[in-house]
Amino acid sequence: MVGLGGVEMVPVGEGDGVFQDWCDGVIRVLKGGAAREGAEISQNGAVGLVSDGEYVDSTDDEEEEGNDDIVDLEDIAGIAPSRKNGVVKVAKGDGKKEMVTPLIRASLTKQGYKIIGSHSGVKICRWTKSQLRGRGGCYKHSFYGIESHRCMETTPSLACANKCVFCWRHHTNPVGKSWQWKMDDPKEIVKGALDLHTKMIKQMKGVPGVTPEKLQEGLTPRHCALSLVGEPIMYPEINALVDELHGKRISTFLVTNAQFPEKILMMKPITQLYVSVDAATKESLKAIDRPLFADFWERFIDSLKALQEKQQRTVYRLTLVKGWNTEELEAYFNLFSIGKPDFIEIKGVTYCGSSATSKLTMENVPWHADVKAFSEALSLKSNGEYEVACEHAHSCCVLLGRTDKFKVDGKWFTWIDYEKFHDLVASGEAFTSRDYMAETPSWAVYGAEEGGFDPEQLRYKKERHHHPKPQPQVVVA
Repeated sequence: MVGLGGVEMVPVGEGDGVFQDWCDGVIRVLKGGAAREGAEISQNGAVGLVSDGEYVDSTDDEEEEGNDDIVDLEDIAGIAPSRKNGVVKVAKGDGKKEMVTPLIRASLTKQGYKIIGSHSGVKICRWTKSQLRGRGGCYKHSFYGIESHRCMETTPSLACANKCVFCWRHHTNPVGKSWQWKMDDPKEIVKGALDLHTKMIKQMKGVPGVTPEKLQEGLTPRHCALSLVGEPIMYPEINALVDELHGKRISTFLVTNAQFPEKILMMKPITQLYVSVDAATKESLKAIDRPLFADFWERFIDSLKALQEKQQRTVYRLTLVKGWNTEELEAYFNLFSIGKPDFIEIKGVTYCGSSATSKLTMENVPWHADVKAFSEALSLKSNGEYEVACEHAHSCCVLLGRTDKFKVDGKWFTWIDYEKFHDLVASGEAFTSRDYMAETPSWAVYGAEEGGFDPEQLRYKKERHHHPKPQPQVVVA
């Protein structure tokens, strides 16, 4: 409770001998007095509320300076916070704490994240490095025409309302159902993200394959994937942050976990809005996403309904987990009519190693052929409303597109005219997803021999030297 901003009425008493004194202190406080007899409530007495927002035991003030290692109880399971002579740190000012505690910061930093302020983060994507080296772009390059080496992956909220079994952060980020932390300025978040991102890009100088031209382009991001970790839409100033990015002519790809329908409705136009559709039934959604909300299913359905209200590009993102949700074809199809998304991305789950918080193994990862078969079956179910438009074999990902919007005279228009999009945003006038679509190149179209790999890039395959296990010898007597 202290960690959440509560103020201690009485310091903790340790030992049977002080129990009666502690009880007397509680009663005195409840009657409007001080915790200790003779103490002043509003002054720096033996126990009092100090002006900077901390309760201290002034019998040993000099101990306070050496007590900076205090952490909140919820940050370390099974280990009580460090405490000396009754000193307890509580939140200052408005009573809100920082989202990123020292323990969370250390854990995320170890995983390669750069922390911005008190609740945001940025990390360089492996596909950004890949396209810098001329070795191919991500699926967004194939599906939507982004320049992967000019894409910044970030989030304004490391917190999330789900604890998904396939979370690649292994649940080291905080969780919550509402914003309860201190809030950083959106301009400072964008500035911090750009500064940290460009520093990571500069570290690619001299890496084999990175040309000076590509490096220079990478230092000027043109796309922002607001999907790094957590729930970006939870950030109260998400619209201001999006405005800041659009003002710099940086496109926005925002992913939400379908638990905040009211936030989806209030979102300003963004380049492309995703909703994660991790399961198609209430039971499997609870098992896979492990949501915090008791009314998670109602929130999920309302989020899909809210998507239908958006005029810009919308996407259902399906993550297939073999043995968990791959048999729900009919149920998935029934969700199409609720949100009527422009596109449906279908991707095989990525195995991120063993974890105490997840039971997934490599057996739960579908092959690309499995993802293609699932996608084709969904397309057939839709009776021509959706067709398979693109694929990115390397990412085990397939794209379904609405034929009435994005297939014109037999040609797909899944790519985005980014300059046109920014001009439309700047105009302040209403516009739709059709107003900034662009033709999809032949190599990215489903069924092409390139499999979604840009022919202008150089395919690179690692040499893997797997030593076969020695076979037991059978000796016949």
